[in-house]
This record gives sequence, structure tokens and C-alpha cells, in this order.
Amino acid sequence: MSEELVTFFKALADKNRLKIVGLLAEKPYSVEELATLLGLKPPTISHHLAKLVDVGLVKSHTESYYNVYQLDRSVLDEKARTMFTQVELSNVAAEVDADAYDKKVIKDYSRRDGSLKTLPSQRKKLEAILRYVVQAFEVGKRYREKQVNEILARYHDDTATLRRELVGFSLMQRDGGGGDYWRV
Repeated sequence: MSEELVTFFKALADKNRLKIVGLLAEKPYSVEELATLLGLKPPTISHHLAKLVDVGLVKSHTESYYNVYQLDRSVLDEKARTMFTQVELSNVAAEVDADAYDKKVIKDYSRRDGSLKTLPSQRKKLEAILRYVVQAFEVGKRYREKQVNEILARYHDDTATLRRELVGFSLMQRDGGGGDYWRV
């Protein structure tokens, strides 16, 4: 479906084609009428119309000696209904590596052994590092603070900051007063 989206938007990615669609939304026109209205030559209008016909937005019929073009509103409505669903928009982005940013930050801030060179001061980078660190904890398992510190020490000496930030970013929770910690 993403190729269909690209083709559809390429067809509309021209100001003259958008003007043609706008005019055809009002009423049907011949090539000659559109050329006069837009101040373009008929072959240029025919070229633009061919692109719009290819994506199904425009259809034509013959009246006397002229081909008359009109907007196919049903196709426009169908495209709007199907192309902009959450599923379709998500499918377009499916080829993108959603973890690419995290991977880059982890690479920049970690050593070969997986420990961290330093903790980032920028919030987004820190969040990426915390998503990396929290993977050392099992979901549903409770950890005493001493266990949490032992695990976090593999990543960085400042276990108190890591613990606090993991809780602060809602990646882990804890019982009040230094009790158990668990991964959310």
C-alpha cells in the first residue's frame, strides 16, 4: 500500500494538478477550457490529466468532439477513508528501524563490554540509555535494592542516579522507603 500512497501523492504534488482537481471539483471541463483557465498549453493540461487519471482521481467521457474530464468523488472519498487509517500510516513506516536512535545512542555511550562511558545529560539520550539498561531486569520479578545496585553497577558506578531515573521514567517502580523494585 505504501507504493500506492507515494504514487497518489506524487500525482497531487504539483500546483497545477491541484488547481485542476480544484476546478474539477466544481464542474467538468475540457482540456481546452482548463488550458484557458490556467494559462497553460493543452498538451501540458493533457499531461497533468493523464497523471490524475492514472491514480483514478479523474475520469473522462466524450461530448461531441471533446473529452470532458471530471473529478471522481467516489475514488477521492475511498482514498481518504482507506489511505489515512492508523494501520495504513503505520504500514508506511514499517520499514523504518524504530530502534535506530536508541542503537546509535547506546553505541555512542557504551563500551565494548556494555558498560556506559558516561550518563547522557540530554533527556532523550538518557531515556534511550535507560531503555537499554532496564532490559537487564525481568518483567514481573521483584528485586531488593541491593540486587538492583549489583545489576546497575555492571553499567555505571552511579547506581543511585540510574535507579532514580529508571523509576522517574516509569521503566521501573518501587515500594516506598527503599523496598522492592520491579520492571514495568
